[in-house]
Amino acid sequence: MQALITGISGQDGSFLAELLLEKDYRVTGLVHGAVAAASLGASEHLRGQVELLGGELLAPDSLRAAIVAAEPDELYHLAAPSFIPASWEAPGETVRAIAGSCAAILEAVRELAPATRVFVASSGAIFGEAPESPQREDTPPRPTTPYAIAKLAAHELVGALRSHDGLHASSGVVYNHESERRPEQFVTRRITRAAAAISLGLQSELTLGSLDAVRDWSFAGDVMEGAWLMMQQETPDDYVLASGVARTVREFALAAFAVVGLDAERYLRLDSALVRAPEVTPSVGDPTKAAERLGWRPRLSFEQLVERMVEADVRALRA
Repeated sequence: MQALITGISGQDGSFLAELLLEKDYRVTGLVHGAVAAASLGASEHLRGQVELLGGELLAPDSLRAAIVAAEPDELYHLAAPSFIPASWEAPGETVRAIAGSCAAILEAVRELAPATRVFVASSGAIFGEAPESPQREDTPPRPTTPYAIAKLAAHELVGALRSHDGLHASSGVVYNHESERRPEQFVTRRITRAAAAISLGLQSELTLGSLDAVRDWSFAGDVMEGAWLMMQQETPDDYVLASGVARTVREFALAAFAVVGLDAERYLRLDSALVRAPEVTPSVGDPTKAAERLGWRPRLSFEQLVERMVEADVRALRA
């Protein structure tokens, strides 16, 4: 089997590439810029095991060329700007990079490789101020950020072209998923990195915004297994991939500091400038459909995930 992964250098792409290689896939990754000089980021340890092609989200012709060159049986479209606050700074580019690239890929598959199975990474952010929590596949979406609006457009495109053209295209509505490969600007890595640093005497405190913000956290490797399972179904469909459990930032911090034997409350400092407006609807996904139809369930518990991340940061800082 041949797979093409956009976003192979990111957290999700690295775990997906590992999974596919274990299943004896031939894996091709789309990278930014010239292939010879491209960084593989989180997938650097897989250099030599995956093939690389250059491509840009804002250059549709490069996406088409990659599909022609890779001839994929399965195409996993993961690449996208992922730091939601940054989408306010460049909403136009965010929409083009997310919705535009999705449209270009689906068009190219329809014209050039209609048998290719396509997974598109959507986001629980599409539900925004939805009328219910947890959210299901049929929950009315009410996105509140440029990022979420772009993700919803891509999500709807998948369904429209699947229905209109018979493509085997599926959208994975993924909620927050973490690992030690998560970039450090995300709050989970800020917390685990700080817990590790404080335990080693390298830092004295951790400054955060609201500790009451609610998220639904899973392990990125588990979510990517869900993406693969979606591609193995005879009938394409959309699925929520989430833990189904609401947890606060405070709970995450308490769990992280406990890994290194510290009481988080002693080291946490709040900065009102970092506090965002309270969310109307808790961002929590209902994974019932994925469990029943795909047999998908997260393997790593919340506690195991946090422990994995903190211990990785301790090792990295010691080194």
